[in-house]
Amino acid sequence: MNSTLSNEQIRFYQDNGFVIIDDFLNTAELEQWRTSVTQAMKERNGLKIPGKNVKIGNDDGINEDTAYFNNVFDQLLNLWQTSDAVSELMIDERIGKMAGELAGVDGIRIWHDQALIKRPWANPTSWHLDTPFWSFSDRRALSIWVALDDATLENGCLFFIPGSHKRTTFENTGIGKNMGGIFEVYPQFKATRSKAAVMKAGSCSFHNGLTIHGAHANMTPGFRRAMTCAYMPDGSTYNGTPNILPDEYVKTLKVGDLLDNDEQNPLIYTRR
Repeated sequence: MNSTLSNEQIRFYQDNGFVIIDDFLNTAELEQWRTSVTQAMKERNGLKIPGKNVKIGNDDGINEDTAYFNNVFDQLLNLWQTSDAVSELMIDERIGKMAGELAGVDGIRIWHDQALIKRPWANPTSWHLDTPFWSFSDRRALSIWVALDDATLENGCLFFIPGSHKRTTFENTGIGKNMGGIFEVYPQFKATRSKAAVMKAGSCSFHNGLTIHGAHANMTPGFRRAMTCAYMPDGSTYNGTPNILPDEYVKTLKVGDLLDNDEQNPLIYTRR
């Protein structure tokens, strides 16, 4: 695993809100990730997230937009909680250390992992932010995005708006069908040139949860598979948004409580 970050990469991330790490996984590691994620998805049988009775394709309700959003990507969350093989990949101190160094924090907890699968001919993923969906509000939160297939301009690679993480807020603009909708909230970035994150399989990117990002449509007959994990700085507190937290756990929380439940959000790296 290519897990050593240079000072230049850290500075680039902090300035731009994202960084691409080429050849993050070697050939054997990539095959392990592919096999582990594929088997974990099969075992879940379409269940989107543990503890919530939501199946892929049935979580948007019955409305005119359902067909569109169900063809953006398949999304399975917290595979680490239901697969020992994926847990081994996610609870890896080396990756936690990378996240901690990029974010500039002393400790990193898993917020949630998610497999993101763009099927053949899938719709684009509109420009959006991540952190406003989550149960904590920290400008340093970030995610890793590992390409399990080549991510190309044709099959749905990510795009980032460089530097946007410095000026966006925790206002949740959602993810709509209109690709440019977010620029109604952040018009200052409407004329900013985006950066395409074209990656070979086995490469990865990290991006800040407040960096504006989206993805192309899949204009090919093949899949574009990615495995991702979102990270919460240790010491984060509950903001009142349940998000992926189990209902029973949410009942024990009040706004301002420390999110330090190791069964739900394990601490995978600490500098102390």
